[in-house]
Amino acid sequence: MRASLHALPVLLMAACASPPAPGAGASASLPATASVAEGRLLTRIHCAGCHAVEPASESAHRDAPSLRLISRRYPVASLEEALGEGIVVGHPDMPEYRFRPEDVSALIAYLETIQD
Repeated sequence: MRASLHALPVLLMAACASPPAPGAGASASLPATASVAEGRLLTRIHCAGCHAVEPASESAHRDAPSLRLISRRYPVASLEEALGEGIVVGHPDMPEYRFRPEDVSALIAYLETIQD
């Protein structure tokens, strides 16, 4: 039940997005800016309780690193598998998160835009 409540804002955002104009280079995936916006929303929903999720914010949990510093430890793209299969590393009381493939792409897109 908890996971479906967290997905509600993402589903609403996707339902309200207008599709690309025919012949305008439309692809099966979301436009990059929509993907980044969705990734930002996902970090606010799932991560902001502990981690700094904005370019200039501080982490609420002292053991949770700022997400803008992730690339100092790992290439951001290398987190794709961990986000999809269930991230289990992090601060000691970090819950396990498992994201859908399209959410993983959005998270990676957003994380890449905020790296120091």
